[in-house]
Amino acid sequence: MILICESQKLDNYLLELTEVNYSNPIIKKIGEKLFDPSQTEIEKARIAFEFVRDEISHSWDIQSKRVTCSASEVIEFKEGICYAKSHLLASLLRSQGIPTGFCYQRLMLFDTPEKGYCIHALNAIFFKSLNKWIRVDARGNKEGVNSQFSFEEEKLAFAINEELHEKDYPLIYVKPHPKIVAVLKENTNALEMYKHHLPDIL
Repeated sequence: MILICESQKLDNYLLELTEVNYSNPIIKKIGEKLFDPSQTEIEKARIAFEFVRDEISHSWDIQSKRVTCSASEVIEFKEGICYAKSHLLASLLRSQGIPTGFCYQRLMLFDTPEKGYCIHALNAIFFKSLNKWIRVDARGNKEGVNSQFSFEEEKLAFAINEELHEKDYPLIYVKPHPKIVAVLKENTNALEMYKHHLPDIL
């Protein structure tokens, strides 16, 4: 799939946002632990990706009702659904001057179309040394999900089945999609949100 940038200005993929609040002290503190000046951009991206994938729990996986949205909330509570985890990964990488955007997929919510669909969030990272964008998915691995950091071929959490009306959206967004932010702001129970209120189309 050919990825399409929402903005042709790489600096826009470094913007600080309400959801991507990398000036927050808690984000700065984590950054100081994870990164040092000797690391390459690829090393920093791998470290950040694996931290968000492995150290931040997916709310549904741990059956937590807590809803997090901003990067600092995700760090504070060490949990979030894929939307929130994508905000944290973008925050960590943007804090290091690595352009990072937001990508989305339309997936079956569970195992059959009859159980509905949802929008799933992941990230795209631009590597200046490679002059290309790479998509990564830090939602968190579990049985049947094995997402890895790879700049040679995508190793995402989910494969798209177009015959079942799943979809890869090619756009790399500068900001989290408004539907994504809205659902996180409007809900207080992550389990109910996940089952009944996630957007099913962008």
